[in-house]
Order: sequence, then C-alpha cells, then structure tokens
Amino acid sequence: MTGLLDDLLGGLALGAVYALVALGFVVIFKASGVLSFAHGSLLLFGGYLIAVLHDDLGFAGALAVAVLATALLSGALDRLLLQRGDPGPGAAHVRTIVTIGIDIVLLTELSRRIGGDLLPLGDPWGDAVTGLGPVTVADSRLAAIVVSAVAIASVFALFRYTRWGLSLRAAGEDVEAAALMGVRLSRVRTLAWCLAGGLAALAAVFLAAFPAPGLERTTGQIALKAFPAAVLGGMASPVGALAGSLLIGLTEALVAGHQSELSLLGEGFGDVAPYAVMVLVLLVRPTGLFGTRGAARV
Repeated sequence: MTGLLDDLLGGLALGAVYALVALGFVVIFKASGVLSFAHGSLLLFGGYLIAVLHDDLGFAGALAVAVLATALLSGALDRLLLQRGDPGPGAAHVRTIVTIGIDIVLLTELSRRIGGDLLPLGDPWGDAVTGLGPVTVADSRLAAIVVSAVAIASVFALFRYTRWGLSLRAAGEDVEAAALMGVRLSRVRTLAWCLAGGLAALAAVFLAAFPAPGLERTTGQIALKAFPAAVLGGMASPVGALAGSLLIGLTEALVAGHQSELSLLGEGFGDVAPYAVMVLVLLVRPTGLFGTRGAARV
C-alpha cells in the first residue's frame, strides 16, 4: 500500500510538470495551428540558463532570468521565422516542419555546451524529503505540485479574464472571423509562443531536480512525453492538456513502480507507456478526451 501511495504521489508530481509543457503545446496550436517540436530544446535552454546563472544570481534570480529569456527567445522564433512566408491554409504544416529544424539547431548547440556533464540548478529543495504518514516524498515533488498548480491556475485565469485570452479563444474557434473582428493575430501568436517558452523553462526546474541527477543534454527529450498528453486531451483543449498530463504522469509512475510484474513487456516499457496510452485512447476517441469534431463545409 505504501508503494502504491508513493507511486501515486510521484505520478501526480510528474503529471503536474508535464502539464506545464502540454499547455505550451496547446496554446501554440490554438494560436497558430502549429505543432511545436522545438519545445524540448526551449526547455533545455531555460534549464541551461538556470544552471549557469544560479551561482551569480541565486536560484530565484536565475529562474526569473531564464523564464524571461526563454519566453523572449520563443516569441522571437515565431515572429522572425514562423510568421514569414505564405499565410495560406497549408502553411501550418510547413511551420511545424520548420520547428523540427529549430529544435535540431538549438539542441545541437546546447548539447555541445553541456557535453556529458550533469548540471545542478541550485534549487532550494536539494535531496530533502518529507514524511506524509507512511509515505516519504521528496520536497522537490511537493514543490512541483504546488508551483505547477499556481502556474496552471494563472494560465487559466489569463484565458478567462484577459483580452489576450479572449482573442486566443476567438482565434482558436475561427481565425478568419477573429481577424475580421479586429483581433491582431500576429500579436496573439507571439504572446502564445512567449507563454509556452516561459512554462517550458519553469518545467525544466522540476525535470532536473531530485530524484533526477541534474540537467543533462537529454533532459529536453523527457519533455516530449508531454506531447502525447496534449494529444490525449485534444490539441486545442487546455483542460484536456491538464487531464492528459495527469493520466500520462500516473501511468509512467505506476509502470515504473511495477516494472518487475511487467517484465514480459520489456525493461524499457515505462519509456513507451505514455505513447501506448495515447494510441489506446485515440482508438476510442480519435479527437482526444476533450477534443471536438470540426465541421467542414463542402
């Protein structure tokens, strides 16, 4: 029973971190129709900045600079590279491919700088643990749940109560109608990319914190496990991204905690479990848990 509770808490913390990344996928897709495969390298960029700046600025200062710098880089990539060219209906597919090239360039440079090192981020939790009844939980996991909950609630408040959030929802429903009503689509897109970049940098802290050994050049690849979470929920649904992330996090933690019982599926099954869950759900719900079928005029 204690092992199950530990797995559930670990899965909840992991799902909360995945939700930060999955929300980035969703807001970018709602604003521009682009699937951003550069998200993992942006996360790694934010984590790298924290690692190299925390000695001079302290953890809080380094985190603030990293979140801001990653947000600005993400927005600049959209404004300078992805908003160029033909704005026609097929452009989103081309821009999705462009994000793969951006990811390769950023990841190559960051991998060169990190090399084979494990970089500490200087987070204040270290390897401290807290006892919750029969369960011992790493403080970093508790912090991940609390910080992610606050960040996610703030994002949902932006969606609900700000002009940008209203413009984003309008663009997600009908781009042409939103433009005719005076929505500045270019600004909405760039701010969506900035928000996604900032959330990715925040997620990097908890993906590199204990019990992880630190930031390494493969940390960005872990973030791509949030992609099936976004697909599971329905790519245009922020609520779906949250639900899908929790499902993926719990699945990964439970599979890792019961690896011996699942040995017939292979030692690395935990790495592919999120994608297996995604496939199974999409067989039943092709549009995702919270996705809706779009109407097409013929």
